Amino acid sequence: MHITLYDIERESYKESLLHRMDGRIKMLMTLVIIIYVVSLPRLDIVTIERLGILWLYLVALIIVAGLNPVYAAARIAITLPFGLGVSILQPFIRQPFITEFNVLYKLGLGISVTAEGLLFGSVLFAKFMVCVTAVVLLSSTTQMRDMVASARRLGLPSELTLLFSMMIRYLFVFWGMLRRIRTAQKTRCFNIWNKNVPRRWILEQIGYSISSLFLRSYEQGERTYYSMLCRAYSADSQICVVTQKVGASDYMMFSVTLILIGLVQFCI
Repeated sequence: MHITLYDIERESYKESLLHRMDGRIKMLMTLVIIIYVVSLPRLDIVTIERLGILWLYLVALIIVAGLNPVYAAARIAITLPFGLGVSILQPFIRQPFITEFNVLYKLGLGISVTAEGLLFGSVLFAKFMVCVTAVVLLSSTTQMRDMVASARRLGLPSELTLLFSMMIRYLFVFWGMLRRIRTAQKTRCFNIWNKNVPRRWILEQIGYSISSLFLRSYEQGERTYYSMLCRAYSADSQICVVTQKVGASDYMMFSVTLILIGLVQFCI
């Protein structure tokens, strides 16, 4: 299934309790979950149970928000090679913070599978899944511009706010440029997986496409900067951030998350 940048952003325009929540509360919720997940013990089977409950809670929020489960699963699957790749290696690596190892299998050449490494890899992958799901939930229920505005209200420096605002504004412009380049290539029967064409020629065409996109991005950035100067932009210019009050439903949702974390920590 082909998922574009527009499909991802379209999810954040849906209507639900989570979509209507204040962006600051959602960012704080995500930050609290990530900090709690990272602080859990690395070699404890109970940690996996706690993380499993948190992950089910996040999945339930995705369902309540009415997000497309295919899109959410696809976004999580994109990051799986990174987390899964690191976790798979742990049973074969003897970490320095582990003092004793119980060997389960000997594979030869000095390589063995340890019970502690297997447990550490499982905990690491569970932590990875919970953190990624939390970030996907945040980005799927919060529009990009609202996320930047919420970060600014939470104290993000104005320079970074301006940088992220410009990046978000022109991210879709550059995506459109890339899509036009790809359309032009397809009309000329260019296929990156064509086995009848030398790979060196295909790599050259990819390089031309990247350089063309870079030059167009540079020219667009230059035109944008001159336009900003014509509108009296300077280093002292301030960014207007719309203020928004945190409602009772926002506090309730944040409290539910904290209560769940407390129950998971002290009741399991």
